[in-house]
Amino acid sequence: MKTSPCPCGYLSDDTHPCECTPLAVGRYRSRISGPMLDRIDLQVEVPAVPYEDLKKARGDIDSATMRQRIIDARAIQEKRYADMPILTNAELEGAALEKYCSIGEEEHGFLKQAVQTLGLSARAYTRILRISRTIADLEGAPAIETGHLAEAINYRSMDRQG
Repeated sequence: MKTSPCPCGYLSDDTHPCECTPLAVGRYRSRISGPMLDRIDLQVEVPAVPYEDLKKARGDIDSATMRQRIIDARAIQEKRYADMPILTNAELEGAALEKYCSIGEEEHGFLKQAVQTLGLSARAYTRILRISRTIADLEGAPAIETGHLAEAINYRSMDRQG
């Protein structure tokens, strides 16, 4: 699912001024209910890319490297869940979620504060744990770390916009 940030589509755009009032933006965003937002794993604002930047070389990870990380992460998950009727972290629930997405005290404190500060739901909490586990797998990390949780929380941007 994708949506524009506002009715005119230019909110937060550096090249076009937004023509919407704050009330119009609020009404527009309220079309997506909280329970619906809870069911969207990744909520990311993707800004427009200026034409000049389309051809520039980037220092980020290239496609081949990222592809290999994904293949490796899927292999980790396949091995982890070999004796279970699930294939990926996205399917984790209940006891399996607690077992494979367990976090340390520091991480628990961080996540608790984020949930309370941002007013996140139980469903959002679960999705953050699953996404954190996937981020850890992509990095080849055996355990979920605070940085993985922070990145996953950043993917819940629409939860924070009210």
